[in-house]
Amino acid sequence: MTVRALGIRHHGPGSALSVTAALEQFDPTFVLVEGPPELTPILPLLADEAMVPPVAGLVYAVDEPRRAGFYPLAEFSPEWVATRWALARGVDVVWADLPAAQSLAIRAVVDDSAEPADDSGRAHVSDPIGELARTAGYDDAERWWEDAVEHRSGDASAQFEAVLDAIAELRRDEPEAAPLLREDKTVDIAAASDPTGPSITAAREAAMRAAVRAAVKAGHDRIAFVCGAWHAPAVDPTAGRSAAADNRLLRGLPKVKVAAAWAPWTAARLSQSSGYGAGVNSPGWYRHLYASRLAGDDPDAAAASWLVRVARELRSQGMTASPASVVDATRVARTLATIRGRPHPGLTELDDAALAVLADGDRLPLSLVHRDLVVGSDIGGVPDSAPLVPLAADIGRQQKRCRLKPSAHAQTVTLDLRTDGGRARSVLLHRLLLLDVDWGEQADSGRTTGTFKETWTLVWDPGLAVAVVEAAVYGTTVVDAASARVASAAETATALADLSALVDRCMTADLPTHDVVRVLADRAAAHTDAPELLGAIEPLARICRYGTVRRVDTTRVRAVLDQVTVRAGIGLPSAAVALDDDAAAALRTAVDSAHRGLMMLDDELLTARWFTSLREVTDRDRVPGLLAGRAVRILLDAGHLDRDDVERRMSRELSRASDPVGAAAWLDGFLSGDAMILVHDAALLGVVDRWVSDAPVETFDDLLPLLRRTFSAFTTAERRSIGQTIVRGGSNDSTAVVDETRAAPAISTVARLIGWENA
Repeated sequence: MTVRALGIRHHGPGSALSVTAALEQFDPTFVLVEGPPELTPILPLLADEAMVPPVAGLVYAVDEPRRAGFYPLAEFSPEWVATRWALARGVDVVWADLPAAQSLAIRAVVDDSAEPADDSGRAHVSDPIGELARTAGYDDAERWWEDAVEHRSGDASAQFEAVLDAIAELRRDEPEAAPLLREDKTVDIAAASDPTGPSITAAREAAMRAAVRAAVKAGHDRIAFVCGAWHAPAVDPTAGRSAAADNRLLRGLPKVKVAAAWAPWTAARLSQSSGYGAGVNSPGWYRHLYASRLAGDDPDAAAASWLVRVARELRSQGMTASPASVVDATRVARTLATIRGRPHPGLTELDDAALAVLADGDRLPLSLVHRDLVVGSDIGGVPDSAPLVPLAADIGRQQKRCRLKPSAHAQTVTLDLRTDGGRARSVLLHRLLLLDVDWGEQADSGRTTGTFKETWTLVWDPGLAVAVVEAAVYGTTVVDAASARVASAAETATALADLSALVDRCMTADLPTHDVVRVLADRAAAHTDAPELLGAIEPLARICRYGTVRRVDTTRVRAVLDQVTVRAGIGLPSAAVALDDDAAAALRTAVDSAHRGLMMLDDELLTARWFTSLREVTDRDRVPGLLAGRAVRILLDAGHLDRDDVERRMSRELSRASDPVGAAAWLDGFLSGDAMILVHDAALLGVVDRWVSDAPVETFDDLLPLLRRTFSAFTTAERRSIGQTIVRGGSNDSTAVVDETRAAPAISTVARLIGWENA
């Protein structure tokens, strides 16, 4: 019996090529690959032509899907290469590691524990190839692997033997790891809190050796184990580690019920740590390097062809990257490699050469090259026969039906809701949002907002696979799951505004609304809180105003809106009395929201009731200035107060007898949202001008921060217009006598504060 450990660097193209050569030489009868054993039953799918890397094995806890582990594979991943090599030759292949059922359970115990983790004395090597590279003076672990392993003389088996010896030397003085379980059979939080620490590593390696023993027991005599280089010296059970000792490490570990599937992955996500605890920063470059070497190109040819791709990308950006400059850049890259003592140019030398020769020292174009070439935009695919939760399968069908192809790069789509196709796409995206599957984010559509168009930004993140699994508890199809999710949210919602927004989202997602509307009507009938009622008006009004674009019936929603508006109008005047500053600000926000909603509707009766309520607010005592000023402004703009009445009210509020702070709040409410009224109405500007001018020095010092806050909300053009109007005498104060020399410093300071001087 022979066990050959092939210690690799995860996602390393050099490792992948060496693994292929070593397997061909060794010709094993059984292949073990580092990875969760739960994926073993679905490994044959990796041989399917429809399985396009990058993909990832997904193992998740059935009862708590957010606890999940991804195990990504690229075409240059040694795990991908080894598994497909075995499948193509009919050789038994098994993934071996600590079962995800146990690792996820251990992580859950650590996450849920209040016991602090003890990080003392737990220094360990998490990237052994990187450690060896740094020891050799390299800052790039894969470059060290290429230079020290891939290009050295000797066959692939000898190379792996050299790596095994080097790692064994690193682990020579490794202390005994603490077991994951205490004597009382509970998880030791300090030992389990580091997923790459010695305790977890010891348990994983015990599970790997157990898999080797099982292969030996099954009668296999040539066993190859493709694993991370750090584990290579430890996976052979004949190296002095007994089965009894390994069983003690594994016995009694907690477990959860898990399920496994394959999920599409992206090149960008390959750079992140995964179930292997390792990533790769330059997947696009590694894919190019692997494909070039697989085609028989030497490293210099691979470097030259890479610069050709860089030049092509730069030309697409409008830069002149000629074939002659590519030749020059290739020479520069080779020279840099020689100066740096490296046998062939790597990505560092190629980047430096491209920057100097092709980009004329400008890093900005190369940043786009990095995104499109060095990282890449690849997104994988899995065959239809791959195991998926039913909801994921339905999402795939809906995406095909709507002709919305998932992409790893952001893409913007504008949907015309007047067409069947546009509505279908919109409905799918809104339903997925309700399920917290955030494939699309609705963008600002500018002038088309609220009409017949929607603009979305779509990015498919592989992590959404977990969100889909979590949402699957609500149903097996998108429509069923979204409907159940809405019903659940309606039962738990307490705020009327949340329920109103939920009705709105149901409408846009073309889902039944009767259950949510019923809950909203019941809550609204029993609600007496005016801010709550006011906050529910705008989303309901939006539904009634724009619901016809989506061809939905809004009759029941309109009935609830009428009820909420009447109750809010009745309660508003009383609710506006004797409020502190925070409560006044919150109520003003609710008033603005309700006013926006009601102005969407062409309903004279509702708006008349609304303006009557606002008039009551303006006539009551002890209403905070912020609210009273805002109500006066709304009534003025709607024509329900004449300007003479407003001037009298403003003069009274801004008189010497009034509290200056309250007067400033009144002015803030009155000017909220639009300051141009002071430009177009000289009398009102005069009232404000006199109030500020007549304020005592000590009072003005207190007012200045409040006024600055009010005027800072206006645009530069608005502030400039107000300042110019005052300078031209637009305040209509003909009796004022101004000493321009004495006033110049003050005018300059005020102009600077309101932004006129800089404009």
